Amino acid sequence: MTTLPPRPRAVIDAHHHVWDLANDLPWLKHEQIPFRYGDYSTICRNYMPADYRADTAGWPVVGSVYIEAEWNRDLAAEESRWVAAVAAEHGLPSAVVAWCDFAQPNAATLLAAHASVPIVRGVRHKPAAVPSPEQAARGAKGSMDDPAWRAGYALLEKHGLSYDLQTPWWHLDAAADLAKDFPGIPLIINHTGLPADRSPEALAAWRKALERAAAQGNVAIKISGIGRPGLPWTVEANAPIIRDTIAIFGTDRVMFASNFPVDGLVGNFDTIFSGFLAATAARTEMERDKLFHDNAVRIYRL
Repeated sequence: MTTLPPRPRAVIDAHHHVWDLANDLPWLKHEQIPFRYGDYSTICRNYMPADYRADTAGWPVVGSVYIEAEWNRDLAAEESRWVAAVAAEHGLPSAVVAWCDFAQPNAATLLAAHASVPIVRGVRHKPAAVPSPEQAARGAKGSMDDPAWRAGYALLEKHGLSYDLQTPWWHLDAAADLAKDFPGIPLIINHTGLPADRSPEALAAWRKALERAAAQGNVAIKISGIGRPGLPWTVEANAPIIRDTIAIFGTDRVMFASNFPVDGLVGNFDTIFSGFLAATAARTEMERDKLFHDNAVRIYRL
């Protein structure tokens, strides 16, 4: 059995959620949506900082980044303000990544509203995507190639905001071009580029896609969301994904994240973060400090 390195002195969890179902979160309160982990009914409950701290007990989590939780989109500005109030009361999260659809007519107004909330650091939007690499094409409406979408995206730089991108790896060619065309906007790939298909052919294509995105110096990536439906989170399954991602992006542009409570569907916090430790046992302590803490502090301006 591999001996784990010591736990880091401090952890910034670069991607998690909190929610109170008194707010308008349709996907948690009404009929379930198709979801990559399958049935998610067990997380359709309040999840507040006290719950998060219980899940992370034993790990030195000194800060965290809240990622938008798919509120009713008409209430996106209210979501940012609500999370800021939660943070003021509970000490977590440390930063907020809000939501905006850059192609919508109200994008400029909404981005200004988000930027007025002091702990907002960035925006997440899931641009138009297709369900398989065979269907991938460039130029779709609402995609990263859409001129209207890009016009809204450009406003992030005005407000000093970064962009969290959640999209399957077969759209990372568009992400690379986006990052190249807007070098002043930090772009952060969510959930490791979603390498759900673990066949050798798919993983080779995933690595190639990551390499193309990593060629742009303003692109970083978060390792999270690498569970598989119906299967427990294991080091054996996920260490190659973790190591390949770090090898491609380097230890200065990778952040570890829990995606809790969502990834609690596939493993508890200790299992996942111990897995990160196991996968990086050959790395130096300084490198692990970057992955667990320092990079998130720098990239999210904490």
